[in-house]
Amino acid sequence: MTGTARKTPAPRGIPVGSQAPDFALKDNHGRTVRLFDLRGGQDEDGGVDGAQDSDGDGRNVVLVFYPFAFTGVCTGELHALRDQLSSFVNDDTQLLAVSTDSIHTLRIFAEQEDLEFPLLSDFWPHGETSRAYGIFDEEKGCALRGTFVIDKRGVVRWSVVNGLPDARDLDEYVKALAAL
Repeated sequence: MTGTARKTPAPRGIPVGSQAPDFALKDNHGRTVRLFDLRGGQDEDGGVDGAQDSDGDGRNVVLVFYPFAFTGVCTGELHALRDQLSSFVNDDTQLLAVSTDSIHTLRIFAEQEDLEFPLLSDFWPHGETSRAYGIFDEEKGCALRGTFVIDKRGVVRWSVVNGLPDARDLDEYVKALAAL
């Protein structure tokens, strides 16, 4: 190379229409949350896992990645979700927020900010789920602001990925859910 640093391409997220990668992450209370379980145990071909009810009562998932707890833009975005929680947590939909913070940090953050939805820790292996969704920033060591609306079969139906300083438009999530 001739004195120029090689830049890694900016993460863009997994494409709409693709199967959302499953994950098993601890929430801010230490409970394991799996995407597969929220889908009603439906596998990729629509079959039902033997451990699940056969009625396929899956839920759509709004999966929100954010860089770090206790930072201005992240806190503002999560407050906006909290303030419209009924749009994102109901019989058909579950909101999950993911960062690379530890579960201990997330527990304090949720208590302090009155966040009543699961905050998931992608702490160890560090950023594994963020990488699977194509939004881990290797230089900063955290997820970008990626949001994925995942239907009951586990297919990504809408997504947006913003850089670290750029807040997302909450109304777009609502529109994407309404379209399912």
